[in-house]
Amino acid sequence: MASSASLRPGTPIRVGLVGYGFAGQTFHAPVLSAAPGLVLAAVASSQPQKVQADWPGVLVEPDAAALLARPDIDLVVVATPNAQHHPIAKAALEAGKHVVVDKPFTLDAAQARELAALAQQCNRVLSVYQNRRFDADYRTLRDVLASGQLGRPVYFESHFDRFRPEVRERWREQAVPGAGLWVDLGAHLLDQAVQLFGTPDTLQLDTAVLRDGAQVEDHFHALLRYEAGPHAPLRVVLHATTLAAHAAPRYILHGTRGSYVKHGVDPQEDALRAGGRPGGDDWGVDPVLGELKVVAIENWVREGTVPNRRGNYVDYYAAVRDAILGVGPNPVPPEEAVALMELLDLGARSARDGRALAP
Repeated sequence: MASSASLRPGTPIRVGLVGYGFAGQTFHAPVLSAAPGLVLAAVASSQPQKVQADWPGVLVEPDAAALLARPDIDLVVVATPNAQHHPIAKAALEAGKHVVVDKPFTLDAAQARELAALAQQCNRVLSVYQNRRFDADYRTLRDVLASGQLGRPVYFESHFDRFRPEVRERWREQAVPGAGLWVDLGAHLLDQAVQLFGTPDTLQLDTAVLRDGAQVEDHFHALLRYEAGPHAPLRVVLHATTLAAHAAPRYILHGTRGSYVKHGVDPQEDALRAGGRPGGDDWGVDPVLGELKVVAIENWVREGTVPNRRGNYVDYYAAVRDAILGVGPNPVPPEEAVALMELLDLGARSARDGRALAP
């Protein structure tokens, strides 16, 4: 049985990936394999030919149970449909494995709290794959905020606007537990907002089913109000839709002394979708620069662009490696994952009730 005590810096951490659908194939296998010290040792999948075409020589197990029974697996990555996150992560922790779960963490906060308690009891690293914390534009936005040049932030918008008018035959777009745009993209936008500004005082969510033939919400608009604390008063808007042929800016930030606007999205997802693997001089380089306008006293204005920091999803898995080896913090610890699930649940209740709710 693997344990954090039995692994030392320099010791390869053997990873078992559960699920080789879109998330496993695109966001996990190539990213974790690019992190020094992590080795993709086995994949649980019903499509062994698909796995072996991408990763020759990697062992393929028929199901999660067979993979979890392997004593040579140290870390299990759960990249299954959302409804399976909780039972598989629970079984992995009980089998003595460290665990990474794709977002959203679980179906609800109660499941999240159960897994967090179990990880503590088992003394295992449990983390959630919030890869968007490692986007180039988000890293740049954090720098702009920290610089203080915009003054106190008063209004922030964060968008994932896409144009996907056709409803696809996949579980994410079917009326099954864990489907819908709020838990899918909302898990990213809400996590980023909380990382930037903390927990809001109230959250109000509106969701809609806009596409012909859609079964679950494919549009949401959330308003977060901050009435106390260092950023108050502040309004934050989180927005995602599948029917935006002309996308809004990715970020809009207004402060008491100026504004920052960023168009376009981090390039890593598109590169991974196209079959690319992390590495090389241009990986994570976002060529679309954000626009900055600072207005100082007597209406003096400074305008210009902001160089983007480099994005790198591999940094997430490198941090997980260090946490397992005991030489660094968990990049997304269970308490943060639980708090986010509580806010996602709150948003769902707000949409049902049609009103703002406090955490």
